[in-house]
Formats: sequence, structure tokens, C-alpha cells
Amino acid sequence: MKDCPVDVRNGESLNIKELTQYLKMFISDLGDDLKVKQFPGGYSNLTYLLVSGRQEFVLRRPPVGAKIKSAHDMGREYRILNALRPHFPYCPEALVHCQDHAIIGAPFYVMRRIPGIILRKDLPDGLIFSPLEAKSLCENLLDIHVALHSIDVEGSGLNFLGKPKGYVERQVTGWSERYRNAKTDDAPDYEAVMTWLNEKQPPDTPTPTIVHNDFKFDNAVLDLNNPMKIIGILDWEMATYGDPLMDLGNSLAYWIEKNDPEPIQALRMMPTHMEGALTRNALIDRYAEKTGRDMRGFDFYYCFGLFRLAVIAQQIYQRYQKGLTKDKRFASLIFAVHLLEEAAMNVIKRSSI
Repeated sequence: MKDCPVDVRNGESLNIKELTQYLKMFISDLGDDLKVKQFPGGYSNLTYLLVSGRQEFVLRRPPVGAKIKSAHDMGREYRILNALRPHFPYCPEALVHCQDHAIIGAPFYVMRRIPGIILRKDLPDGLIFSPLEAKSLCENLLDIHVALHSIDVEGSGLNFLGKPKGYVERQVTGWSERYRNAKTDDAPDYEAVMTWLNEKQPPDTPTPTIVHNDFKFDNAVLDLNNPMKIIGILDWEMATYGDPLMDLGNSLAYWIEKNDPEPIQALRMMPTHMEGALTRNALIDRYAEKTGRDMRGFDFYYCFGLFRLAVIAQQIYQRYQKGLTKDKRFASLIFAVHLLEEAAMNVIKRSSI
């Protein structure tokens, strides 16, 4: 049931000799037997498993050909983990950060692996959740998200994460610009969605929080001995300081329910369709109950989440189309971009904002 790595993809290999010698300066008991595999999941930073004896580490580096520096800042992610771990024990332990391209050809950082189960599109063989267990697991995930949003950013010295003033406006403007820059001839224009988001954006929240920006099941690690227990939260590359409802909206853009229409089911990347799993509305209600926040304008946040997900898919698809990545999964992302536009327009049509 563990998330299993595979052989490293062509064009994404690491210089094991240089890497071993470099890491031995920081990890004293590292041997000369370093073995490297690659985790096949994920659509952004490249993630590798490093094994030396009984020790397991994870190395993260930017994707080949990526030019969006702010989205692939290894130093920033390393700093976030070190600063956040004392206040949020679900963070992995970051060990080494390297900016020297001579080691593996790109900046990277290394952390200790949190061994456990990571839920992908469907449950792994042998893992079954009853409807009651599925409901409880969804509640656990939401409650950990609430706990993250409850951290005192200023008091914890985490305000280097970002500037909450003008956060929503920057997100709408920035992601709109990214989409236009990444648009290919076979992509929809999204102008109606971008116009609506620009016109309907809410004012700054008076109570900003840490924003993970990719909080979902396939970034949560479940205990191997007790899969109902979440023991880790991964992928902090986009964490910042801003409106927590933007964070929740981004998360729910990935949340495909059992009763969503068939075309939308094609976008499902996690087993959120399990019998007993909470619906998006149930998650919104629980979040409101736990935090006391006003959720009446949540259509904006959910629509933005769908649009942002489309931009991410389009950026990756553009890299694939240009030949900057060889991962064949990326060829089909253009279909997701089209489906997400339809989903966003449906939210806009139904919205009372």
C-alpha cells in the first residue's frame, strides 16, 4: 500500500555520485550505496526516493524546462518546512537545501521520508473504507486543514510567507496572466471566467492565515498501521499567507463527488467518490462550523479553484507540447482544461453573487 517509486524517467535522472558526495557532508551516516527511484505521481516538482541502507529520504527539484521560478523555489519550500514544523507536526523534516546546479543540474532539497499510504485515483488493493470510515477520514482531512488555518502566522515568525493585503486581487490577476501566457491554439480562451472572477472578487479578509495551496488527499500521508490516521502533509511549494477560503476553494476544485456528472468524473484524481465520503457542501458546512467564517460567497472561491487548476494543467500541457517534458500523462491535460472551463461556467451560471 506504500506509494511505490519506479525507475527514473528518461531525461530526469540524477548524478548519483555527485549527489552522494554532497549529501554526506550533511547526513553523517549516509553510505556509498545510495539508490534512486522516482515517484511517478504529481504534475509539478520532480520527486525522488533516495535509499541508503535502512534510511529513506525524498529529494525534490523543479521540473525540467520550468521557468516559473516562484512556483519551484526549493529554498523557499525548505525554509517553510523548517519554520512550520514546530507548529504543525504534519510537516516532513527538511534536512538539506542545495542551490548549486553542478550537483544534479538544478536546485533541490532533501527531507526524511514519511512512510505511509498516499491515496491516488483509486484505493490500493487491500485497502477498504466503510462508509462511516470514509466519512471520518474526510472529516480528519478537513480538520487538519482547519488546524493549519488556525496557526498564528505573525506570532510564529511565519509572516515571510507572503503579504495578505491584496492577496485575492493578486491571485486573480496573476493566474489570469499565467493562463494567457500558457494558452495554446487548442485551449479555450477562459475570458468569460476571468472577467467574472475579476468583477466578483471579495475584499481582503481581516483574518488571513497560512495557505497551503495544494491541500488534498494525495498530499496527505496515512499511517500504514492505521489508515484512518493522517500523519503527514506534503508539497508545500505554493504555501503562502492569505485568504483561507482561497485555500479551501483550491482544495475543493479537486474534490469530485460520487454524483458528479460523467464528464467531470474523468477529472477525478483521488477516491473522493467513496461511499460515505463527504460532499463539497458538507465540507464547506463543516469548515464554517469549525471556523465561524461566513461561507455565503463561496461560489467565487470554488470557481477560482477550478480556474487555477485549469491554469496549472495548461502550463504543464504547454511544456509537454513544446517537448520540455516527456511524461506522456501530460498529453491528455488539454481535455481537463476544457472540462474545467465548463465546470467553472456552470458555477457562474448558478451563482447568486
